Amino acid sequence: MFFGSPREPAREIRRDSDEVSMDRTYSEDAYISSQTDFEFGSLANSLVLLLEAAKTELDHDQEAAKTSLATASSILQSEIERRSHGKDTRTGGLAGWQIARVRTFIDENLHRTIHASDLSAVARRSTAHFSRSFKQAFGEPPHSYIIRRRLEEACHLMLTSSASLSEIALSVGFADQAHLCKQFRQALGQSPSNWRRERENLWRF
Repeated sequence: MFFGSPREPAREIRRDSDEVSMDRTYSEDAYISSQTDFEFGSLANSLVLLLEAAKTELDHDQEAAKTSLATASSILQSEIERRSHGKDTRTGGLAGWQIARVRTFIDENLHRTIHASDLSAVARRSTAHFSRSFKQAFGEPPHSYIIRRRLEEACHLMLTSSASLSEIALSVGFADQAHLCKQFRQALGQSPSNWRRERENLWRF
């Protein structure tokens, strides 16, 4: 009589496979967690700068304060919508790890042209269906999201560096300063030079 079953090795293989799968799951969870922390830190820094600017502007330029608060509100609303859409992927949206990787890829490549095929490859989705999935997850099309992130980064650089507008425009992926000015006016209702000058004057007080 055999006390050992010939199926024992198969169970061992399955157990090893399960352990590898669990390790991979833990690794992905850790990656998502670290990316979430990074994204939250970046978001928090942008909001702090905008709110501090609004606080300073209140006594000197209420319109400028309103603009800073509106920008901060827009960032928060966009993040709320993104998280709300990202929680449910049953309708064809993106999974949490896909959202994290796409956002990181965009932020790390703002200085160059970003194609839909680049993003779909990062998310491991077919290019044909990616734009729809992206909009469901982020609340806006890829192009609109990338332009907004470029403008947010441009605002950050204008507040925290002495770089010229032409240098900033190129560093965040706009073709030139004129392209930055056009997009900035459409989003914020004024030129980037005026926006920057107002805040530079306020910081002197």
